[in-house]
Amino acid sequence: MKLRRILKRSAVVLLLALVAWLFIAYWTSTNDCDRKTALVNPMKAIVYCEYGSPDVLKFEDVEKPVPNDNQVLIKVRAASLNALDAYVIRDTWLGRLFFGLRKPRNTGLGRDVAGQVEVVGKNVTQFKPGDEVFGISHTGSLAEYAVTPERALVIKPANVSFEQAASLPLAGLTALQGLREGKIQPGQKVLVNGATGGVGTFAVQIAKSFGAEVTAVCSTRNADLVRSIGADHVIDYTKEDFTKSDQHYDVIFDNVANHSFAERRRVLNPKGICVLAGMGGAGVKGSEAIPRIVGGFTARGLSSFVDQKFAMYVTKMSKPDLIMLGDLTQAGKIRPVIERTCKLSDAPEALRQLDAGHARGKLVITVGEESR
Repeated sequence: MKLRRILKRSAVVLLLALVAWLFIAYWTSTNDCDRKTALVNPMKAIVYCEYGSPDVLKFEDVEKPVPNDNQVLIKVRAASLNALDAYVIRDTWLGRLFFGLRKPRNTGLGRDVAGQVEVVGKNVTQFKPGDEVFGISHTGSLAEYAVTPERALVIKPANVSFEQAASLPLAGLTALQGLREGKIQPGQKVLVNGATGGVGTFAVQIAKSFGAEVTAVCSTRNADLVRSIGADHVIDYTKEDFTKSDQHYDVIFDNVANHSFAERRRVLNPKGICVLAGMGGAGVKGSEAIPRIVGGFTARGLSSFVDQKFAMYVTKMSKPDLIMLGDLTQAGKIRPVIERTCKLSDAPEALRQLDAGHARGKLVITVGEESR
């Protein structure tokens, strides 16, 4: 009885401590928007001070970032939008857990970046001012200047434009690492479900560069697009369900997650792998996203009991992979599909297009001087 009382009291104490922590964390969750001070070195940037829709985005003056000893300051020439940029501004309980309970901690938006090195920290050895680079920004790339760690940047190939380079990082890494997760081999049959978004267009081309026979699943209006980037076969999902065909695949790169475990197993070869790469892009809202996320974890668990595998992974920053993406682009094996380029002040409108699920390939934001 004494042990039971101790356990009960301990549980109550832990619960009260958790409630207190959440209360404190909520009310101390703030951002730079609450601390208006005179700007010393102003620059233009896209910021968001509250959660919501793309309507919360503002184009305004903010303080130019200063790199620490291990960081690089980049004069941004181009940036690109990803589904992640649409997700982080949405008002969801899961987003608040990651990005700030009451308000977003970081007000800058954008991860993909390409530009010229402006300043390097004292510990930086791989870059110097004037170098043309691309990679992933940690402070928000939708700005005139961005700061990023040295490890998240690589040199931009000379014959690759800033716009092309800016479209590569997150979507390219997601496609490349996902296809590796599928253990792709030359001559294999690979199906890309969701072939016309940023990740999908790269997945089609990277799979082709590995020597695979690629089938792309897309809508009628995008059939010519996926053929132009190398797809050997096209399935129009408005007319045909790929899980009901007689074809079988060694790898399914599933960027949509709109079919059941059993349906996808039906068209996988006996030792095939289905790579769970996404859930349909920025156009998928919470009511659709949660069942797809749950379905992904369920499929991953069920695949432990069969020969066919359903693989989940998290995209990671990798210098070698960024270099590989640059090399493939330089060699012409990847041609970034850029549907639209616009100036920095028009980035909110571009994000609305992405958030509505209407983007094909990448939406690129050009900044400052004309990129070359």
